[in-house]
Amino acid sequence: MTTSRTATLARQPASLRRRLILGALVIATGVIYGVTASPARAQSSNTNPKLLRIGYQKYGTLTLLKARGTLEKRLAPQGISVKWTEFPAGPQLLEGLNVGAIDFGTVGEAPPIFAQAAGAQLAYIGNEPPAPTSEAIVVPKTSTLKSVTDLRGKRVALNKGSNVHYLLVRQLEKAGVAWSDIQPVYLPPADARAAFERGAVDAWVIWDPFLAAAEKQLGARVLADGRDASGRNVVSNHQFYLASRPYANARPDVVEAILDELAQLGQWAENHPQDATQFLAKETGLDTNVLALAVSRFSYGAKPVTAEVLAEQQRIADAFVTLKLIPKPIKVADAAWAPPAQQARR
Repeated sequence: MTTSRTATLARQPASLRRRLILGALVIATGVIYGVTASPARAQSSNTNPKLLRIGYQKYGTLTLLKARGTLEKRLAPQGISVKWTEFPAGPQLLEGLNVGAIDFGTVGEAPPIFAQAAGAQLAYIGNEPPAPTSEAIVVPKTSTLKSVTDLRGKRVALNKGSNVHYLLVRQLEKAGVAWSDIQPVYLPPADARAAFERGAVDAWVIWDPFLAAAEKQLGARVLADGRDASGRNVVSNHQFYLASRPYANARPDVVEAILDELAQLGQWAENHPQDATQFLAKETGLDTNVLALAVSRFSYGAKPVTAEVLAEQQRIADAFVTLKLIPKPIKVADAAWAPPAQQARR
């Protein structure tokens, strides 16, 4: 670990330092798994009807679900226990899903596309409404960069394969800047923040609550978020709930119960943002001012994935093929999932 990153970690709360270090370890093991594991064999052999393993990140309704414990109460009468594992970002979480380490998780728009292109047996279960302002391209407060156009020739940090990957693609496209005109620097959030703080990159593309932390703690300035100048969405920034297909097929009742709990929790959180902030503060160890800003940009209303949302995902996948960010075309609808009752009607 570099001296600058050690210093950055030292300024964080102890609970957050532990999570950041764990995140780095997960990334390393994820790379190993990606090379050595057989996804199909791992997923099918690890499915346990009495254990639900959920992967979550440090934000959103899954974190709230963990904090409140309502899912455990709902599944307890069936003898099902829940195990939670935190991941630093969507690509690493889906790596865990791919190798059979977890059964269910939440990610942004881009990770499932990269995972599907790599042959992962995933299933789209549900999604939250668009949240275009909860991800952004930020620059240091002293930066002279004023618009996305100014990113030509600049070093831009982002987590490869994450939701912000597509945000950067679309904002560059709208600004008339070719992908080849920038210098992407692929870093997970902890490393990217360290690089951003020491001036090793010119801009950082990141999501909440890391985005809110950068704004509140570093004075980072938003160059562009998921909207255009007129307020229209450039990206939707859906949050998706995905399951390993073997688990979804084996326990559709549990999958539907999770989505129902998320929908109920979303209604509560939307009506009680201060309570949601306090729950998240206890769960994550992050500052309440940071979380209050992030919570204000959350979107709530989990529901099954529709054909329209899958079509949006297809457009993202097609864009990634054109840019050679994924090795081959994919059909996103192939990863759609429906409860057995709907499957029987097809």
